[in-house]
Parts: sequence; C-alpha cells; structure tokens
Amino acid sequence: MASFEYHIARRLFFEPQQDKQVSRPAVRIALIGMAVGLAVMIASVCIVIGFKHQVEANVMGLSSHIQVTNYHSNFSYEMVPIERPDTLPSLLQDIPNIRHIQRYTTKTGMLKTQDEVQAMIFKGVADDFDWTFLQDKIVAGEIPDYQAEAPSNEVLISQYTANLLRLSPGDDFYAYFTRDEQILARKWKVAAVFDTHFSEFDRHFLLLDNRQLARLNGWQPHQAGGLEIFVDDIRDIVDTDVAVYNRLFAFGSEQQLAYYTQSVYDLNPQIFGWLDLLDMNVWLILALMIFVSGFNMISSLLILILERTNLIGMLKAMGANNLSLRKVFLWLSTMLTLRGMFWGNVIGLGLCALQYFFHLIPLDAAVYYVSSVPVEFNFFLIILLNLGVAFASFLMMLLPSGLVSRIAPVKAIRFD
Repeated sequence: MASFEYHIARRLFFEPQQDKQVSRPAVRIALIGMAVGLAVMIASVCIVIGFKHQVEANVMGLSSHIQVTNYHSNFSYEMVPIERPDTLPSLLQDIPNIRHIQRYTTKTGMLKTQDEVQAMIFKGVADDFDWTFLQDKIVAGEIPDYQAEAPSNEVLISQYTANLLRLSPGDDFYAYFTRDEQILARKWKVAAVFDTHFSEFDRHFLLLDNRQLARLNGWQPHQAGGLEIFVDDIRDIVDTDVAVYNRLFAFGSEQQLAYYTQSVYDLNPQIFGWLDLLDMNVWLILALMIFVSGFNMISSLLILILERTNLIGMLKAMGANNLSLRKVFLWLSTMLTLRGMFWGNVIGLGLCALQYFFHLIPLDAAVYYVSSVPVEFNFFLIILLNLGVAFASFLMMLLPSGLVSRIAPVKAIRFD
C-alpha cells in the first residue's frame, strides 16, 4: 500500500500548474535538460560501441586475428618463406578458439599504366583463403578462381587504385618487381574492384594468386610467407596467440625452425590505442551530462520546495516530521526525473534508429575508416545507463531535499 508521502507527491506532480509562474518554467528547463542529457548519453554509447566494433571488424577482416611468419622476415613485406606451410595448419588447428587458417605472402611492386605509376603491396592468397569478408566489398567484377590447376594472372584492386590508375575489370596492366637485384615485369588483368572503406588497405594493397608470388620469389608453388589465423571469440585473441606461439616454439625447437607470431593488436597498435581513447571520451561525456542534468534537477527541486513553503508549514503543523516531508519531495523529484528520462530515451533511441536505418550522417572513410556514423544497440548497457542516471539523480536530490527541515511551521504558514 502506497504511503501518504507518495500520494502527496503524486498529487503535486499531476496538479495543474497554470498559477505556478515560478516553478513551471524551471521544471520544464530541468526536464528538457534531463531529456537532452540522457539522449546525448545514449547516443554516445551507441555510436562509440558501433564505431569500435565496425573498425575492429574491418581491421581484423583484412589482416586476420593472428599472423605467423618466419622469424627472419623482420617485419618486411619482402617475406622469407615460412617453413613447413603445409604441416602447420594441421599442427595448430586443434588449439581451442581457432576457426580458420590460411596461407599468404606479400611483396612490394610497382604498377604502371600508360599515364600513371603507383607503388603497391601485392598480397598473395591461396586456395584456402576465406572470401567471406571481401565478398561484400566487391563493387565491380567477380572474384577470380585461385583453385584452378594453373596459376591465375587475375588480380583484385581497390576502388582507390582503380580511380587513380584509370583501371576497370577486364583491363590489363604491367607491374615490376625486384629479385636478386634484377627487375622482373609481369602482365596482370583486373578481375574485380573492392572498396573496404579502410584507407590504409585500399591505398596500398592488391590481391593476387599466391602461386604467382611464389614464382616471382623463386619458391616452390606450395610455399607462402606466413599464415593468417582467425578465431571464434575475439575476446580471447591474446590467449590464443600465446597458445599458438607455445605450440610453434615446441615444434620449432624439435625441427630447428624459428617462427614469429603477432596478434592484430600488435600489428595495429595505433588504431586500437585510438579506439581505447574513445572509452575515456564517453566517460567524460557521461559525467558531464549527469552533472548538468543533476544541477538542473536540484535547481527545480529547490524552487518547488520554496514555492510549497505554505504546504510544508501546514503539514508540519498537522504532525508530519522532517523525514516524511523529505520523502514527499524525493518522490516528486523522482517522478520528474523519470519523466525526463522517458523523453530522453525516446529522443536518444529515435535519433540512433534514424542513423542506423538511413545513414543520415556521413563520414570521410579515409579518416574514420567507415563511410557513415555507425550505431549499435546494446540494450543491456542502455538499461544499465538508465539505472545509473536514476540512481545518481536520486543521490543528488538528497542534500537539497533537506531544506524542508529548516522551514519553521509558524513562519511557513504566514509565508506568501
């Protein structure tokens, strides 16, 4: 059964306010402040989560979760072939969390058309390459068949490279490589054009048959520069990387071989460091919005208390104690807070939904790695945010509600 404090607060909350010329604008400002503050907090959380996950997905989809290379490659794109590339996948496949293993090689080269010259990194992919991520990034042409018996001379280039060199699917071009201080020229054909919206990859990489790079390097057809490993749960990338390293270290010690492993976090520290900074920005926004919203609610509560001085005096004269009167105004402030939070959720979730479905706010993919502001709804965090805001607002109301205990009944009844 509801207490009399709740009934009084509810009556005050729902009563007409036409004659309350002081409290009405103050309460409205407080409600607007609460609604806008919560809307900004919800939008910040949804955007940052969506942005982080979108960028992480792009980075990990293009560079894999873990890379294994020959220890003597020395972080160079001119790779030393990895030892036993046909044996290692079966050696590592039973490690928990590993989903897929594929071979790859990189080599630097120079693209040349009639009008343009461009330095590029040629990335060779084998018949075990997983095309799932790039399949959705193809904007023209078709993915070539690298599983045929004969090596293919078809390549995939980015939209950026295609525009720069004026190339399209079906066009031929020459590329030049070096080996043992000799210059090698090869003719290639554009099979497909992709656009990952990840400028670091689109500006510098193209994809081709790994056997072609093996031939250019003077390797055996099955040889590769390294392995790319994909995991099921990205939260365990570091632990899986350690397990892969330990397995390879034991194998290499027996076979007199040296391997080197790197996680995606080691390969792209600047990107993930930048993403970590976004978390700090969100916390600052949340703290600022809670402070501003709380300040508005405190101001409105103080005005409501002063405006209800006569009522407070009458209730005290009738026997109500200070604790009961504080509860009345705490209930009232809670009702006002919940109303502001309701509209804050409507505004925040509504704006995020518009961006999610219609991509109204574009971004420069060359700078932000995504073409529009990404949004991801994590309703657990949104509910947690609402509970945190409600609790913080309640705590902030405790101190100003104590003003009722300083109001004397005799003076309050005469107060006009």
